Amino acid sequence: MNSLLGQRFLVAYSALLTLAFAVVVLGGFASQNGKMTLDEIDVHRINVVEPDGTLRMVISNQDRFPGFIIQGKEYPNAERKAAGALFYNNEGTEAGGLIYGSAKDTNGKLKEANVHLSFDQYMQDQVFSVDAARQGSEKFTTLRINDVGDYSILESIKANERISKLPGDQQETEWNKFMAAHPGNNPRIMLGRADDKSAVLQLKDTEGRNRIILKVAADGTPSMQFLNADGHVVKMIGATMQP
Repeated sequence: MNSLLGQRFLVAYSALLTLAFAVVVLGGFASQNGKMTLDEIDVHRINVVEPDGTLRMVISNQDRFPGFIIQGKEYPNAERKAAGALFYNNEGTEAGGLIYGSAKDTNGKLKEANVHLSFDQYMQDQVFSVDAARQGSEKFTTLRINDVGDYSILESIKANERISKLPGDQQETEWNKFMAAHPGNNPRIMLGRADDKSAVLQLKDTEGRNRIILKVAADGTPSMQFLNADGHVVKMIGATMQP
């Protein structure tokens, strides 16, 4: 009987010590104003949300990185193989982000590396982006400004779900049909360092066609080209100077 009472006493005593330890540890993290102060923390993903649960920001590693989140609903995106941070508007819809990643081949040689910062039009894709990237031995850095169509990105997501299930020889045709019915997605300005080591500024019309190209080649030769809607150079200032 005494042995049984002793065992119960030890169990109760252990439980009390565990509770006291938890109180001390958790109490050490909490301050009077409800904030927590830590010197260092390792996490896989952080979700910043409003009091009602609306998602406003995600910071994540590659393994836990989300797909497209539109009005609180997530749509898978297998092409996103990067870590970073994504921003969301008041409705819980992606509004831009910062992502980065790299990959090597089986021999340990670098295949690609990139950093991408972008901002999206409301319920649409990116209208401003900055990229620093490398593909094998080629390196480029670009700033882009785009036009996007006046339709919801949900239409593009649903089209992708449908078209991706079609045979490969039919997908291009279906995408061409979709883009013809959903116009307005065209690049307008590109500024950057191209993979041929030239510095280039391209100004495009509303159809995405180059109309002015300002360029300094890798050898230092400057030039400016004026193009018509068919892509033909109508005037050039540079190596072949014109009045």
